[in-house]
Amino acid sequence: MAQLADRLGNLGSEGAFEVLAKTRVLEAQGKKIAHFEIGEPDFDTPENIKKAAYQALEDGYTHYVPSLGLPEAREAFAQYVSKTRNVPVDPSQIIVTAGAKPLIFFTMMALVNPGDEVIYPDPGYPIYSSAVRFAGGVPKPIVLREENNFRLDVDELKRMVTPKTKVIIINSPHNPTGSVLSKEELKAILDLADGNKLFVVSDELYQRIYYNGEMAPSMYEFPEAKDKVILMEGFSKIYAMTGWRLGYGVLPSELVPWFSKLQTNVYSHSPTFVQKAGIEAYKGPQDAPKAMVAEFKKRRDYIVPRINSMDLVHCVEPQGAFYTWINIKKLHRPSDDVAEKLLNEAGVALLTGTSFGASGEGYLRMSYAASMDDIKYGLDQLEKYLPQLVK
Repeated sequence: MAQLADRLGNLGSEGAFEVLAKTRVLEAQGKKIAHFEIGEPDFDTPENIKKAAYQALEDGYTHYVPSLGLPEAREAFAQYVSKTRNVPVDPSQIIVTAGAKPLIFFTMMALVNPGDEVIYPDPGYPIYSSAVRFAGGVPKPIVLREENNFRLDVDELKRMVTPKTKVIIINSPHNPTGSVLSKEELKAILDLADGNKLFVVSDELYQRIYYNGEMAPSMYEFPEAKDKVILMEGFSKIYAMTGWRLGYGVLPSELVPWFSKLQTNVYSHSPTFVQKAGIEAYKGPQDAPKAMVAEFKKRRDYIVPRINSMDLVHCVEPQGAFYTWINIKKLHRPSDDVAEKLLNEAGVALLTGTSFGASGEGYLRMSYAASMDDIKYGLDQLEKYLPQLVK
């Protein structure tokens, strides 16, 4: 076997895709599975967006463009952020990417030297720690605790910052818990970064999947964010465009040429006709995403009371995103073991909490990007099988 580079040992993965592969095997054997593992909307991309992509292909948008993106896409995305955050954003700050995920890697490659520390939420999206380790950085998880409704504790964050800290990652609304940071908490984090000459990655992919208003609070609502914050935005969640691979970052000006160079070295640029579809997503009708969020809220409002009516599990009501973070500590079993047994014996596909970090032990993530019929069936199965798992 070829001798692989040592750095590959630092790469993590995403548990959702691994569980999805297992479910396909079980379904091929004739087993019924309630799918709560994958983090993508169970809705189709709106028709106007698909038609914009078809038209772009017809119009010849099939060639190279600058690595930062189509000028008209950068303009449209800057206008969107300016409108939704009430802070002026210049198109020169925008880099269009193939999904938002590259921004995590680009940030670590551009800012983190071996030994530099990066603080990130735990539980949290697993690619954060993976990218930190790959860059040679030191991952420093800040635990999100149930007694604080899984919101980051700003005072604890202040105590974690050292002279070696380079980047803080925040995610609100949060995957996997559905927690949302307040405007005051975001401002306190921004002030902390400014006082310590740190950068903040603000992952806001779920900003519009929010149940207490149109949009969750954003770190980019503060003018000083433009010098400190790498804002991650995209289309996968709110427009059901996971397979399109379209995202973008709003960057401090000094980082733009370096992120552009990184993108040029990796994949040149996001597909041209897909960028045109992204313009239509923002400029076209918004009925479909609003209806999707309303449906997610309806599902949440059914799921949370059902779970909290069960003797062995409970959950905090999520304020955003489309995940329920289920506490299973009364089962006295490792989360991996519970998730495996529920999949194989009950036909319920959930993600083990440890997929999102060490503090996820004792929890399972349930994605409610599933039909109400599947949700009812899956919760019925949980209620039936959980008592059999008590140690």
